[in-house]
Amino acid sequence: MSDSDVTLLDRPIWSALTTSQKHLAEGGPRALRYPVDMTPFADMVDMSAASFAALGDLLSGSEVAALFTLEPVDVPAGFKVVLAETGEQMIGSPADSPLRDAEIVTLGAADVPAMMALTALTKPGPFALRTHELGTFLGIRAGGELVAMTGERMKPGNFTEMTAVCVHPEYRGRGYAQALLAAVARQIEARGEIPFLHVFSSNSSAIALYQRQGMWIRRRLHVTALMKQE
Repeated sequence: MSDSDVTLLDRPIWSALTTSQKHLAEGGPRALRYPVDMTPFADMVDMSAASFAALGDLLSGSEVAALFTLEPVDVPAGFKVVLAETGEQMIGSPADSPLRDAEIVTLGAADVPAMMALTALTKPGPFALRTHELGTFLGIRAGGELVAMTGERMKPGNFTEMTAVCVHPEYRGRGYAQALLAAVARQIEARGEIPFLHVFSSNSSAIALYQRQGMWIRRRLHVTALMKQE
């Protein structure tokens, strides 16, 4: 893993939309975003007024653009900030964590209602109707109900982001998140790619879980979600 490869993670959204996921990119040379029914993530080539104008042109109505940046975003007039937090970017290979009493299954389009319900309950981050198309999602069911899942989202270069790590409150403490993270990481590594993830800095319990599994914090990013001002 060369330094030039790792720098793709400094701007994971832009890097993904100009490399492995450029076929999904909407926009032009100054601003790009994913389809809104996949994820609200967007980025700009720089923080100039012209780039913010291009980002604004991509948004309509109540659509949100979520940015991951190295520095805080100086938001110009014409935009409203709906979220401004920091997140930790973590990288590494989560240790295997076998399950004795549950089976990991691959999720698909038929599972979207259950995936939407689980993410609405657990709030792991943005999850939309087509998020599952960004990569493979794995889950665990109990009594016919989806109770845990994890999957893939951004793909900057040779890196793949693990996302939507969530477990139903009634099924926590059983090792489901650890097992799913490890399973997703193994499928990423089988393709010759490197797993990483993002977690809000305030989520100390999740950060501790990921560290126990062998991941480490690479750097802190600023997470800013914007809407066009009415």
